[in-house]
Amino acid sequence: MSDESQPPIAAPDESVVDAASHEAPSRRRESMSQRSEDSQTAADFLRDQMQLEADAREALPYSIDNCTKQLGPLRQNVFACLTCHPPPAELGADSDYEPAGVCYSCSIQCHGEHELVEIFQKRNFTCDCGTTRFSAEHPCTLRMNSETNTKGGVHSEPADPNNKYNQNFRNRFCSCAIDYNPHEQKGTMFQCLGLGTHEEGGCGEDWYHPGCLMGLGPKWYEASKPTSTKIISDSNLLPTISEDTPPQSNTPQQTGDTAAAEEGEDDDEAPLPDGFPGEDDFEHFICYKCVDANPWIKQYAGTAGFLPALNFNSPGELASSSAKKRQRDDQADGDDLQNENKRIKSEESTGLSGGSSAMQNDEAKSSAQEASKEEPKDAVTGSDASCKCDSLPQAAPGQFSLFVTENFRNHFCRCAKCFPILQKHPQLLEEEESYEPPLTDAASEHGSTQGSGSIYERGESALRNVDRVRAIEGVMAYNHMKEKLKPFFEKFAGSGKAISAEDIKEYFAKLRGDEDAIQEAGEAAKSDHRQEQSGY
Repeated sequence: MSDESQPPIAAPDESVVDAASHEAPSRRRESMSQRSEDSQTAADFLRDQMQLEADAREALPYSIDNCTKQLGPLRQNVFACLTCHPPPAELGADSDYEPAGVCYSCSIQCHGEHELVEIFQKRNFTCDCGTTRFSAEHPCTLRMNSETNTKGGVHSEPADPNNKYNQNFRNRFCSCAIDYNPHEQKGTMFQCLGLGTHEEGGCGEDWYHPGCLMGLGPKWYEASKPTSTKIISDSNLLPTISEDTPPQSNTPQQTGDTAAAEEGEDDDEAPLPDGFPGEDDFEHFICYKCVDANPWIKQYAGTAGFLPALNFNSPGELASSSAKKRQRDDQADGDDLQNENKRIKSEESTGLSGGSSAMQNDEAKSSAQEASKEEPKDAVTGSDASCKCDSLPQAAPGQFSLFVTENFRNHFCRCAKCFPILQKHPQLLEEEESYEPPLTDAASEHGSTQGSGSIYERGESALRNVDRVRAIEGVMAYNHMKEKLKPFFEKFAGSGKAISAEDIKEYFAKLRGDEDAIQEAGEAAKSDHRQEQSGY
């Protein structure tokens, strides 16, 4: 039914319907409900089809005509196919499993109906579709087959030996090795800039939960959720409020639906742990694994372009820290009796504070003078001749991750000793370029997702590529079917009625000459007392 149609006529009150007429209204209401759910006008169908294509264009706006393997290694979006290349439950030392990844185009054209893992950006990656990483039963349909000189059927080509793989290709992410489920995942995960593969001790551009970067676990926030409290009230009594209940405001009490909706919204967005940088405060981050694999970078923590180190604490360290915190809190509670004495002592020491401040000012001035003396020396010798790392603070102990601002690359030392180290990681020298397939002509203008127009346009294109004899036979069959369907659609178009699934089944049963189906459809039609409403 059309969106503009009026609501169905209300059924009469069953309390005033006698026994003889009780069954008909009930059957009519049931029939109206079922038919309305399954029915759709031609205008509805066209509108839905256009909306589906618009949604598809938005989700998949790029051309899917070409595989990127011929372009060589790129930083590009990569997908792993768990259908063609399922990983074993456990990877043993004797396992011969080799991970594989495919490009954006192959993920749709060659693996569109498979279970895919979207890994997002990976640097220096060459598409594995149609290579020895997959079986010959799953060829690439986009590349040219050198044996047949036709497109598709490409398999068993050598894979790029320089491709690097990590646990993401098995649908495992983060240090907690979670199997990622986008429908269950809450909160934001962050991708490490990656300073080494997992063979080198790094992470290979893995994705992390904020809590796992601090050793708290992926669902650390569940343990800190406040317990719900109930307010028991009576018309003649003041409400009984539990000790932890926040004070009531003068705003109207939420309805059940509103409260549930807001609770659902809160559940979808997991908070960031205390001490974790805000999402707008950093541009990239380097996980503690990659920092440990490249200890030279630890000195930059807290300097220009780098946020203070974010410590990773093991579960044992967290437990010890929590115990120490509780001990400090208990001690603070016991110190309340000594507050008066501390106040008196503080007043007595006021006279000494002036001298202490003066000493601090003298030290600050001397430090500034020493710094000013060093500046001309740096200006004369040049930054290339001196190592900036000599003036950096000593690296903090323990494991930690580094968060960097947008201009962090400008603050690396590029002296003769440090520059070769940076060269091993080009992503530290300049911003990386990521490959994106070209937009489809239809997506950039008004067409469809897959670069071949709407369903009607795709049908026309397919018809042009069909053998002439088959094309003529197809057109004749279509014209014959069109003549058969024309009176069927005219009947509904003239009345403005919606076409239901039962109507279609009945008509095609007549076309087939299926007597049983015709009789069954006719009986169903007799019991249909549906009344189409105005408003079309």
